[in-house]
Parts: sequence; C-alpha cells; structure tokens
Amino acid sequence: MSKIDLVNNDWVDIVFEGRNQEYGAYKLRKGTSKRNVFSILAMLALAALVFIGISLKTIIESSTKKVAVTQVQELSALEKPKEKAEVKQKKVEIQQPEKVVERVKSSVKFTAPVIKKDDDVKPEDELKTQDELMNTKTAIGALDVKGNDDANGEVLKLKEAVAQPEPKPEVENKVFDVVEQMPSFPGGNSALMEYLQQNVKYPVVAQENGVQGRVVVSFVVEKDGSITDVKVVRSVDPSLDKEAARVVKSMPRWIPGKQNGSAVRVKYNVPVSFRLQ
Repeated sequence: MSKIDLVNNDWVDIVFEGRNQEYGAYKLRKGTSKRNVFSILAMLALAALVFIGISLKTIIESSTKKVAVTQVQELSALEKPKEKAEVKQKKVEIQQPEKVVERVKSSVKFTAPVIKKDDDVKPEDELKTQDELMNTKTAIGALDVKGNDDANGEVLKLKEAVAQPEPKPEVENKVFDVVEQMPSFPGGNSALMEYLQQNVKYPVVAQENGVQGRVVVSFVVEKDGSITDVKVVRSVDPSLDKEAARVVKSMPRWIPGKQNGSAVRVKYNVPVSFRLQ
C-alpha cells in the first residue's frame, strides 16, 4: 500500500472496500478530513487573535505611559517657577599696608677726647657737663642723627648686618689633562674594550683596500660624564677615522673625573684598532 494522505478521503474507500459502507463508521471516517482542516483553521485563527490581542495591549500600554510621563513633565515644568539668574559681584578690598614711621631721637656722635690748645677748641666741640646732658633733648650716640620726635623718640640703633658665608669658589671650567681621580668608562677598561669591539664596524672601502691600523681619538669627559669635543689625533685613513669618531661619540656617559672632591672636565684619549683577519 502506498502512502496514505490523511487530508484526502481516498484512504477511506480503500479501507472500506468490499465492506458495508452504510455503516456509521464509514461516514465518520469520510468526514475526518473536513474536521481536521476545520480544526487546523480554528487553531490558526485562535492563535492569530491571541497574538493580535497581545500586540494591541502592548501598544496601548506603551502609548498610555508616554502620555502620562509627558503630562507629568509638562505639569512639573509649569508648576516650577523660573529662576532669575543673579550675578553677584564680589567687592575686592585692597588693604593698604600701614605706614610705620620710625620715631628717632636726635643724637650727636660721641668723639674721644683729644688734648688741644684752648685756641683750637671750638665751642661746639667742648665737653658737655652732666647737667647739660640731662637738660638737652639730644642724645649721644655712634652717629649724628637728625631726629623727628624730640619728645618721645628713641635713640637710633645701628643695625648689625648678619655676616653671610662666603660663597664657595666655583670649580674652574678649564679642561684638565691629569686630575686626582681620572674619568673612567662604566665597568672599567675591559668594558670599554668590549664596547669598542662590539660597536666598531669595519668600513667596506678600507677592507677592499686592505687598510688597517690604530686610530687615536681625543675627547673631553664633561662634569656630568657626557662626551664632547671628539677629535682624531692620530689618523690612519679617512674612513677609519670617521668610524672611530662615530663610535666614541656614541659611548654612554662616563664616570667624571674629580679634582679636590669636585667634578671637573678632563681630556682623555682612546685608541681604536682596525685589523683585518
């Protein structure tokens, strides 16, 4: 038997072939397809109605909330009074420093007595008696001062200047050839030789021409250990000289030399060897 289509009624005739078709079962089976189609359509319609109802409910609720929120915001905006912007200016009071007027009493410089002839002594140079000193408003001090308050003034006092320590003499900026503590490459001479071997690049032109030798480079180790004033004092070949000067300029900071405990500028020479193997 081939496939049976439950929607089509042909299967009923096949099942009830040669049987009593007037029996109620045949009629029930004959109407099965209609009932199935009706049931499917009814379920689809019910599902569609439920979906439409839920969608309408969601749309109505969302629109109601938006209207309510908008109304609340509008009411709050209407009820809230507008605030006027006030610009407050701050008064700036500038306090003038009080002028202090020093009250000074007049004084006459004290001079040591000197023996002179009577004719050479001026009246104002004569020694005052104790009574004359008590009655006068002028005091005796170290300087001749014209006071501004003879009644309540005070005798002018000399202000002693605090002696400032003498500044230490600056270390000379000249370049030394020999100092107490000579400058050194970080790690010593072995580290210097290793640095030169690793960083020197033998020029191709010199290799092709078979040029080799030892270039002596002079430079100055500054107070901070930096390298300046690089010069070739013993030349071999322009290409070798240029390479030796380049390597010396690229060296890291040295430990500066010292003289009398202070860092100084020191001149230093370094040989750079080029040998063909």
